[in-house]
Amino acid sequence: QVQLVESGGGLVQAGGSLRLSCVASGRTFSRDTMGWFRQAPGKEREFVAAVRWPGGSLYYADFVKGRFTISRDNAKNTVFLQMNSLKSEDTAVYYCAARRDFCSGSGCATVYEYAYWGQGTQVTVSS
Repeated sequence: QVQLVESGGGLVQAGGSLRLSCVASGRTFSRDTMGWFRQAPGKEREFVAAVRWPGGSLYYADFVKGRFTISRDNAKNTVFLQMNSLKSEDTAVYYCAARRDFCSGSGCATVYEYAYWGQGTQVTVSS
């Protein structure tokens, strides 16, 4: 059974940092493109970052460039999202997702192309 489990969310003050983790199980995810998405109350789910397979290219939404960093540890079937300089507008439920088909550039940001999703972890940034 394929599972993605996020952790690391919480309450942080504006300007602070959090590191989200997503552990995948059920099979090896080293050949998947892994992504992070978020959804704020009343808003649609949106792309945050992705690390592509093959090649390891990194993609970021414009609103997190320079603040967030996505990385992966294939040996541990884990993907991370380091979030620095957090803002109140970053408040949302953050989801980890995986896809096996090839993507490139903005194609890796498409929500419905990801086949596997975690349950999400809440990030709340107080101003």
